[in-house]
Amino acid sequence: MAGSPVSRSAPAARRTVWSREAGWFVAIGVVSTAGQALLYWGMRVWWPPAVANLVSLLVLTVLNTEANRRLTFRHAATGPGRAHLGAGGLFLLGYLVTSGAVLWFRRQHPDTSPAAETAVLAVTSVAVTVVRFVVLRMAVFRVPGHRRG
Repeated sequence: MAGSPVSRSAPAARRTVWSREAGWFVAIGVVSTAGQALLYWGMRVWWPPAVANLVSLLVLTVLNTEANRRLTFRHAATGPGRAHLGAGGLFLLGYLVTSGAVLWFRRQHPDTSPAAETAVLAVTSVAVTVVRFVVLRMAVFRVPGHRRG
């Protein structure tokens, strides 16, 4: 009987961890997306979309990765180097997808405002973030003791 409560509580514990991680990831993601959008919008006064996106995404990716390492995935045995290296590959994917979306939008709507571009950037960033969470959770920030079968 002693093993029975443990086996019932293991799935519940995993759900709790996933819920906590998802909650922190969403909170950090909202702040990061807003920060990137504001930085992008401000830089669009001087720079073209691809450059403004590169700089804003680079700054916020570093901050976002560190916040997720310390808060979201705090129980993972992943050091800063591995965390930022793993996020670097995801940065490239995010940059290509978000820049592609903004440039496509500008091609379709040549007289668009930086505010409209920023909205496209933010919506696209949310889609990229879903992929980013899964990759970070499964590959970069593995929970100690979790082994694949």
